[in-house]
Amino acid sequence: MNIPEKLSLGNLPTKIEPLEKLSKVIGGPNIYIKRDDQTGLEVSGNKVRKLEFAVKEAIDRGCDTLITCGGVQSNHCRATAAVAAKLGLKCYLVLRGNEEEDLDGNYFLDRLLGAKIKFISKEEYQYDREEIIDNLKKKLENNGYKPYIIPMGASNGIGNFGYFNCMKEIEQQEKELGIEFDAVVATVGSGSTYGGLLLYNKYKNRDSKVYGINICDNAYHFKKVIKEIIDESLEYVEEQIDISEEDINIIDGYAGLGYAISQDEELEFIKYLARLEGVILDPVYTGKAMYGLAKEIKDGNLGEHKNILFIHTGGLFGLFPKRNMMKL
Repeated sequence: MNIPEKLSLGNLPTKIEPLEKLSKVIGGPNIYIKRDDQTGLEVSGNKVRKLEFAVKEAIDRGCDTLITCGGVQSNHCRATAAVAAKLGLKCYLVLRGNEEEDLDGNYFLDRLLGAKIKFISKEEYQYDREEIIDNLKKKLENNGYKPYIIPMGASNGIGNFGYFNCMKEIEQQEKELGIEFDAVVATVGSGSTYGGLLLYNKYKNRDSKVYGINICDNAYHFKKVIKEIIDESLEYVEEQIDISEEDINIIDGYAGLGYAISQDEELEFIKYLARLEGVILDPVYTGKAMYGLAKEIKDGNLGEHKNILFIHTGGLFGLFPKRNMMKL
């Protein structure tokens, strides 16, 4: 498949490690972790893989300004601000929150990196986000800039190729390690990490299954979103791949209290894994997802698998604003 060209921004390939102690404690399949939290520091996590494609498209179109959106502790927004600074582009972030937010975590880094920030309310973010971003784009164009809009999480057709490439990377690592992963598990927060993994899986007719664990909304919502993202990706390539909503495996039920809202049991699991394996998860994405994966294995729901690979999508900076909730 001739996929679009990309920039080289991340420290790739990321390594794969066994979680031997966790696998033993909870029983069931062998659990491995792909350390996409180590793609970099400022541009750490899964977002950099997507931005390599999205920002390349922006540059190819002659754009000089990146616009994107997310929550006040968005990993994607922080990574976009870092990439913009690195490449000499301007960056505007539309964040769900208010001017009184604590200068902490990713928001602190957004400011440090020089991003221009516009806060909007939760209601505006849900119902008026696209209009607000479009108005910002028009204002910048009127001032002589050439802005490029990256959607939330870089979850669109071009961003989807980031994890298409990641699954290709995993396939090569399977050969090097002498392991076949019969299941790959990723957090689902906006859709394109899962979408890229599934697209490659279907393209190569791999025997493994790709599971997503949603950390907001529900399975019904994400099946539609992911299908739309994959369809948009296929518009970039001269390939026809039959992927239906039935091919999308979402393990529902672990969103908890909602996006970026932590429960005690999720934070306790983050602490437990840190002390058991020396691996630190984040409270928004991987903490909820790995908690869900461990529970599913304990409940016997993934017993048909032998080797499960969990994608650590990063997000360490989002843990710091939760420090007062952690019982250390």
